[in-house]
Amino acid sequence: MEIKLVQTPVEDVFKGYQDFGEDEGVVGYHGQLDIRPKYQRNFVYDIDQEKAVINTVLHGYPLNVMYWAVNGPDKFEILDGQQRTLSIMHFLDHKFSIKWDNSTYYFDSLPDDLRKKVLNYKLMVYRCDGDTSEKLAWFRTVNIAGVALSDQELRNIAYTGPWLSDAKRHFSKRGCAAKGLAGQYVKGDPNRQELLEKALAWIGQAQGVSIEEYMAKHRSDDDADELWQYWQDIFDWVEKIFPTYHKQMKGLDWGGFFNTYRDNKYNSRKLNDDIEQLLDDPEVTKARGIWQYELAKDYEPNAVKYLSLRNFNKRDIERKYKEQTDKAKDENTSNCPYCSQEGLDTIWPLDKMDADHITPWSKGGVTEYENLQMLCQKHNRSKGNH
Repeated sequence: MEIKLVQTPVEDVFKGYQDFGEDEGVVGYHGQLDIRPKYQRNFVYDIDQEKAVINTVLHGYPLNVMYWAVNGPDKFEILDGQQRTLSIMHFLDHKFSIKWDNSTYYFDSLPDDLRKKVLNYKLMVYRCDGDTSEKLAWFRTVNIAGVALSDQELRNIAYTGPWLSDAKRHFSKRGCAAKGLAGQYVKGDPNRQELLEKALAWIGQAQGVSIEEYMAKHRSDDDADELWQYWQDIFDWVEKIFPTYHKQMKGLDWGGFFNTYRDNKYNSRKLNDDIEQLLDDPEVTKARGIWQYELAKDYEPNAVKYLSLRNFNKRDIERKYKEQTDKAKDENTSNCPYCSQEGLDTIWPLDKMDADHITPWSKGGVTEYENLQMLCQKHNRSKGNH
């Protein structure tokens, strides 16, 4: 991989400058530089920050170094430095004025010496040229200035192509179709590529590949229809299985659930009734595990692990431990009831025992002292719901 420092005059960057709008991007440097690649966030500097950049230039102070990725013969895109570059381009394009020596100037009205100073100001630009994996590793290393690029924004740099452009159309715009379809179920900012990353993680899980592997495989595809259809399949399934929406459903691992449970048979009406009961159950302390429990309970032997059930308090645990231990010493047997049944006389220390419900929650047991017993860890972990 080749990394080269090139001092680039502002005048050269402004040649060929065109702003095609939010959907099409911004170019400069004789049309060879993609100033705002489609994967990048929108312009975020406010007017005071833009003016600060121009004042830095007029004073001849150095701006932070910028990074351009080489995408082919005489083709570049900005990795870091977009906001500073656009601020300069906006000023040269007569978008705002500045105060200088108590006077207000647009670029065209600057005195000749100051106008030349802006045009001749040299930006310190590192250009990086290499294969996809090398550039991605380098991008992660230099992604240190300003608001850091997200992991998915970095991947988008490395795997540009027609597939990515179409994927972003579905997943990465304000009011995008993916957000409109699943906004009540998923968390994430489309502008920071969080919905695209989520969709890629889920389909990658389904196909047994990483996000990078999936993007590399499909990079040259004409469209991202497979990914978009997969996203639709997930939430069609969710709405069919769970027709009643609850606010606790937002942000759950719906793609993971779809990959794991999609082929199972469910009665949506019964699921709905069960969920209502669980939401009202005082033994369930956090509701977010309810939906995976309902999906898994008839198919996984220890599905209750997905529920956050009430725990016995420390005082009751210590009291029950002393009660069982004193009795075991008097009777020369074990302080674990199951060990006693096997004829053992082991006295377990407290840190080697677990608090256990005598009658499991799944069979109506509650978290009260009368339903508490201390078991050695071996027997408690083999007991299950029996």
